[in-house]
Order: sequence, then structure tokens, then C-alpha cells
Amino acid sequence: SLSETASPLPWATRMSIALGAAKGLACLHNAERPVIYRDFKTSNILLDSDYTAKLSDFGLAKAGPEGDETHVSTRVMGTYGYAAPEYVMTGHLTARSDVYSFGVVLLELLTGRKSIDKSRSSREHSLVDWACPKLNDKRRLLQIIDPRLEGQYSVRAAHKACSLAYYCLSQNPKARPLMSDVVETLEPLQLQGSDASFQSIHVPDYRIHRRLTGNNVHYRAIPNPKCAPAAVPACRVR
Repeated sequence: SLSETASPLPWATRMSIALGAAKGLACLHNAERPVIYRDFKTSNILLDSDYTAKLSDFGLAKAGPEGDETHVSTRVMGTYGYAAPEYVMTGHLTARSDVYSFGVVLLELLTGRKSIDKSRSSREHSLVDWACPKLNDKRRLLQIIDPRLEGQYSVRAAHKACSLAYYCLSQNPKARPLMSDVVETLEPLQLQGSDASFQSIHVPDYRIHRRLTGNNVHYRAIPNPKCAPAAVPACRVR
């Protein structure tokens, strides 16, 4: 599994794993009867010899809400460090709960750290608490990138990946992107090379008004200087 990978992976491989896992979640969420994975984490991402990602262990998967339902109420289960805060607090489960968990895994891939690491200082036990304040600050976000990745990625690619993680980890579930949009954002980020070669690639930006394909929902994302956009959501759904 991804959590058992010993050697540091290159940038392109990490983004390819993130993309493969995102496609798996998007497939579940976009099924005729949506399925919520509920326990998305690195140890549930299996890798073959080519580092192709496959989701495993669907034991906690749950059928999503139907009709006018906004969520599924269920007993809180999952893994500490990955579960979405609103699910932990209320037991209300939605596909956006998976998006939060994906944001944690993306952070692990970007930083080379575990979601919870008690061997670090108390301020760095929680990866989300440590990294989140830096994710939306271009002056500091490169500080969280795994130093073993030096020279393997463009700064622009790192900015886009960190911005994606930032929105996935929003405290407001409605502010998080759909997994189909996560897939669209990740696809160009596997490429390596200079910033100049990256400029010609279109990468969706959550800070501009966009149409979400397939469900006729519009949203406009608004940057938030903090990583706890409960009072001021990072995205406004309308």
C-alpha cells in the first residue's frame, strides 16, 4: 500500500498516485447510486509494480444520500487524522467527507509526512494543523513540500497542488470541490519541467467562477487567508 512505500517517490509518481486515487473516488461518487468510501487513507491505496493506484477495503463504504436528502446519518467510523470534522462532530456523511480525506492524503504526498506523527514536536503532530496555515500563502507554501523533491517540480505546479489541498480541507463541506474537479486539476500536475513549460497548461483555478460539468451547479471560490473557513467559506455555492 502507499503507506508502506519505503523509498521517497518522485513528484510525477506522487501526482499520478493522487490522480489514480481521485479517479477511484470520482467513480464511486458519480455512480447511479453514489457510494461514499468513508475511510479513505494511504493504507487503503494499493500500488502495483508501476505505482498504479487502486482503492481497497470497502468495508466502511456507505450508499450516499438519495433524492432530497443532503446527507446520510451514520455511526462515526473511520481513521483519526483523515475523517472530515463535520462527520466526526455530527455523524452526517456526504461525498464531501471523502474529499476532505483526499485532501489529507494529498498533503501526505506533498510533504512526505504522516497525517498524525507523534514523533514530531507537539505543534507538528497533526499534519493538517501544521500545513494548513501555509497552504494558501505563496511565500510559505514551498516550506511544506518534501525537501527530497527538490528540483523535480515547477513552482507553479506546487502552488496548484497546494491550492487544491487547501480547498479539499475546507472546514465548510460545500467549499470543497467535487472529486471530478479534483481529477481535472490533478491531470496536468504529473508533468515535470520548468515553470516556463508549465505556463501553457490549463489548470482549473478554484478562485474564478466556473461551471461544474455534469450537475449544473455553479460556484465561485473566494480565497480565505485562514484554513478554517467556517465563518467565511472558501467557496460560495449558489
